[in-house]
Amino acid sequence: MYDMIVIGAGPAGIASAIYGKSRGKDVLVIEKNKVGGLIGSVSTVTHYPGIIEGETGQTFAERLKAQAEGAGIPIVYEEVKETILDGDTKTVITDKNRYETKTVVAANGGSGRMLGIPGEGLGGMRLNAPRDGKNYAGKDVFVIGGADGAVKEALYLAGLAKNVTIVCVEDDLICIPEFKEKAAKTPNLHVMPHSSLKEAKGTDHIEELVFVDNTTGKETVIDDLEAGVFVYAGIVPNTAVYPALDKDAAGYLITDEKMETNIPGVYAAGDIRSKAVRQVATAAADGAISGISAAAKA
Repeated sequence: MYDMIVIGAGPAGIASAIYGKSRGKDVLVIEKNKVGGLIGSVSTVTHYPGIIEGETGQTFAERLKAQAEGAGIPIVYEEVKETILDGDTKTVITDKNRYETKTVVAANGGSGRMLGIPGEGLGGMRLNAPRDGKNYAGKDVFVIGGADGAVKEALYLAGLAKNVTIVCVEDDLICIPEFKEKAAKTPNLHVMPHSSLKEAKGTDHIEELVFVDNTTGKETVIDDLEAGVFVYAGIVPNTAVYPALDKDAAGYLITDEKMETNIPGVYAAGDIRSKAVRQVATAAADGAISGISAAAKA
């Protein structure tokens, strides 16, 4: 029996666990993949107070992990399949074990939104900039999405690729001014406005990309066996294992100011929570509040 089980080891989950542990609670963190969550897979971490020079998603994740381990917090790498949250004792069932706890913090964020187009599973699709970017040095790449995350990764890829084309459904980039100004000053970075990737064709790997102008309906076909597609089209909250928790219209978990959900002793923190701003700083803040709240309840 644990005092707290934190599901997810991104900034929100690690912060929650650290604050719970600091208050003398027996805490377990369950993580499906690796510490860091989505932020651990980005090329650079920006704007978060106190980051080191040249901070990457990987270095940030490594320091999150080291801090948790230094605090004596165990992290198990298992996939949560089911949660039973009613009553004083909560049960978390993974692909390997069954755990009981007094409180639960849902901090397992979101997953990249699928485009839902033919050919999305082909090689060369849905690539990750820091992991795959070097393989596309001197080649043409396409970044799907015009918000902050997409443009930041496009700027990183522009330092490697021959040409980077940002494909956005809006008439212009919807990122912050800092990134828009940098994009405008990057000669090999181009914007394809009010457009979408309609289809990727090929046998095992991309051979042809079909784009559509959402204003005119005109299609543009690009034949390029070496092209890569990096998709940053938003996230979908990972809430399927919490059927008993209240969600907003977009599927995010609803909490009060203590991060508590509609079930006493169950909290949510980070990108999985219904809120206006999703940044590393707000995730860490959610984690702190949820960890303190859960510790008081446990």
